[in-house]
Amino acid sequence: MSAEDMREPLRLLEEFLRDGEPLPAAFIERLRESVESGNTEILDASLQGETVGVAVISYRLNIAAGSRFASIEDLYVCPKARRKSVGRALLETVEEQCKTQGISYIEVQSDDDSEVFYTALGYEMEPGVSVLSRSYAF
Repeated sequence: MSAEDMREPLRLLEEFLRDGEPLPAAFIERLRESVESGNTEILDASLQGETVGVAVISYRLNIAAGSRFASIEDLYVCPKARRKSVGRALLETVEEQCKTQGISYIEVQSDDDSEVFYTALGYEMEPGVSVLSRSYAF
């Protein structure tokens, strides 16, 4: 996927996740390299020729399982396109991509707003799993 192909999907994510602040060029280049290597996939959804949704998937190795798994890093649908099955279509495409690659485990971190969406489509909370993070000021 070229930088040009990523422009519209990334624009949506910049608006949603970064308050419109563009991603640094160096990050976009690393993302493009990750897509080319098969470690990341960017899917977009369009309605009437306009990009209205995007999903970013990372493929990772899991030592305990001895296989790869998929992590939905971002899934976003523009407010005007919600409740039109765009999110469902993106998620189904993610699942089909995983089946094609023999990946049987998909994870997603969600907030309270999107949890209903994922559980309605068969995703379950992982018992005993917590997400912990730490940030550093540079």
